[in-house]
Order: sequence, then structure tokens, then C-alpha cells
Amino acid sequence: MAKLFGTEYTKHELLRHVGSMDQVAGARKVVLDEGNEKGSEAVLFQTGSGLSFIALAGRALDISSATYCGQSFCWRAPVGDTAAAYYEPEGLGWLRTFFGGILCTCGMSYVGAPHADPTSSEGGPLTHLDADGNIEWQATGSIGLHGRVSNIPAKHLAICEWWDGDDYWMSVSGEIREAVLFGTNLLLRRTVRAKLGESRIWVSDIVENQSFAPQEHMFLYHCNFGFPVISEGAEYLINSRESKPRDEAAAAHFDTWAQFPAPIPGVEEWVYYHDLATDAEDNTWVGLANRDFAAGQGFGAYLKFNKQQMPYFIQWKMPGEGTYVTGLEPANCLVEGRTKDRDEGRLIVLEPGETRSYELEIGVLAGNEEIDKMAATIAALS
Repeated sequence: MAKLFGTEYTKHELLRHVGSMDQVAGARKVVLDEGNEKGSEAVLFQTGSGLSFIALAGRALDISSATYCGQSFCWRAPVGDTAAAYYEPEGLGWLRTFFGGILCTCGMSYVGAPHADPTSSEGGPLTHLDADGNIEWQATGSIGLHGRVSNIPAKHLAICEWWDGDDYWMSVSGEIREAVLFGTNLLLRRTVRAKLGESRIWVSDIVENQSFAPQEHMFLYHCNFGFPVISEGAEYLINSRESKPRDEAAAAHFDTWAQFPAPIPGVEEWVYYHDLATDAEDNTWVGLANRDFAAGQGFGAYLKFNKQQMPYFIQWKMPGEGTYVTGLEPANCLVEGRTKDRDEGRLIVLEPGETRSYELEIGVLAGNEEIDKMAATIAALS
């Protein structure tokens, strides 16, 4: 049953009041048509709760923008909704098409800092097998920042709206393929869903190795929040069994990792790794709380995911002027490069035909009462 404007409605009751469901909610395909976004397909969602967001079909069905009751629910980079054709894979070129957004996916075959990697498909075949079928790395090459997946358009797009009893759902699904001749052939099947009257987004992903050789696989959800979700005095809602800085720059501010400051001129990013506490099913939650928003009304956000699927959590903290953003980043890897993950035993290898599933829930915390409930949920994890 949907709760709209403070009242609960059954399907029958709601349909008596509207001529079309798009009067209150829906998912609609549009085409972006200006500047370097021109020609990109997108799907505009409105849930009726005040939450609206755009899933970019031209960019892996990533969620590039979102608002709640007119308030931005994410951080937006100055490059905007850049079309996939502008992607630059070398070095830090990924940043030229990084829109920010509430979800920018990193992977599928590599994530993290640019570096030389003798196994890179940028310099030759990704894998070689020895006579016994084991991986034998011989190619040479280098890889850029955070991978290709976010810059691959989705195919076989399906937009659906349907009633399930008294619940009204809307979704978009598609397939995103990262492939190269003689190497990587990874297929991502993605569905983005929302529900009438709710301020939540569900992302369901299945990654399959469709090649006939083992494939290395890294995957990270880059969820980016900015003003007014964060502002001076905002706090992170994170229950961490262990926390550590990535480098010396982050270590210098480690004692304040749980708070967000006012904008700082000339600051560099701070990154922290967290071993998150979970519930009995290995589910975990993290959040952001700006309790002072709107004269004490409060505003925030949360993520829910499963630690068996995403065992690592990265906190990206960037309180720069203009680049005033934080990233909450569930991942199956860390962000210092594929070579380091391989050398330290974290790197996942998918066998031919093997799949991995990932689920992510992104939600609004619409006031301090919802923030307090989420804070209690997170504090109860162990």
C-alpha cells in the first residue's frame, strides 16, 4: 500500500483519484540533447514521495542525479551528464566523464588508481593459460582510473511499471558488456527499481564471465553525496570494527574521519578503509546525517548492502571548495590498483560462466527522526 501526502492508498482507492499513474509517479525514457551529453538515453524516475532521479541508459544505468523535495540528494561534478563517447581511459582521464551522481559504478575488470599492470588488456590479451589451464600473465600494458563500465551504454533496455497487489513498482533493466577481442568478456545485467510512495532506490546487478578463460573482476559502487546532505557539522553513520587511513594525507585527519568540515581551500582527498559491523545475515548499513539542515529539521542518506557480496567499504572525503563531496563506496576490492589487490590476495577471478550478484539499497533520511532510527540500526550491528 502506498503512502502519499500523508495518506495510505490501496490500488483501487488511488486509481479513483488519478487519470494516469504518471500524475503521481513513473519511469519515463528521455534523450539528453545538449552539449557533450547529446544523444544519451536516460530514464527519469518519480516515486511520488518527493524523490526523483535519473538513470543514464547511455552510461551503464548509473544514477547521475537525484533530488528529494527540491533538495539535491547527490553531488554533481562540473562535467555533467557526459556521453560515453567522451570517455578517456588513460591515466586520470576517467575524471573527465565522472558526473558524480548518486551511483557511478567502477569496474568491471579493474578499479582504483592508474598504474602499470603487465596483465592489462590495454596492452594486449588479458590472460594467457599454461598447458594445465592455469593463468599465465605475459602481456604488458597500463590501466587508468576506475575502469570502463560506467562509460558503456546499456543494451536490451526494458522499462516497466506494474502493480503488485497494492504496491506500484517502476524499473529499468539493461545489459552492459565490457569486452575486448582475445580478452575480457564480462556482462553486467542491471535492474534499477523504485516503489510508489517510497524514498528508496534498489540496484540489482549480476556480473557474468562470458569468456572461455578466467577473468579478473573488481567492482565498486561510487555513491557520491554533497550539499545539503553534507555541510559543516554533518556526520558519518558508520559502525566499523576497524578503520584505517589509506595514506599519510588521510592519516593526518584520522581523528575526525566521522565528521565533515566546512569547505577548505586547496585540500586534497582523504580516504579511509572500514571493516564494517553487520547483522546476523551479513547485511550492513552506512549513512550520512546533516542534523542542522533547515534550522534543525535534518536531512541525510543511507546505503544498505551485504558484506558477503561487498566485503570492503571505502570512505572518500573531499571537503574542497567546489569539490565538496563525500563518497560512500561498497566494493569487492580496494582502490590502490589491480596489481596491489592481486599481490595481496584480494583479487577475485571469475571462472568461465561464473557469476557474482550484488544488491544495493540507497535511501533518503528525510528528517532527524529517520536519522535517529538509522543511527540506532547501525549502532546495533556487531
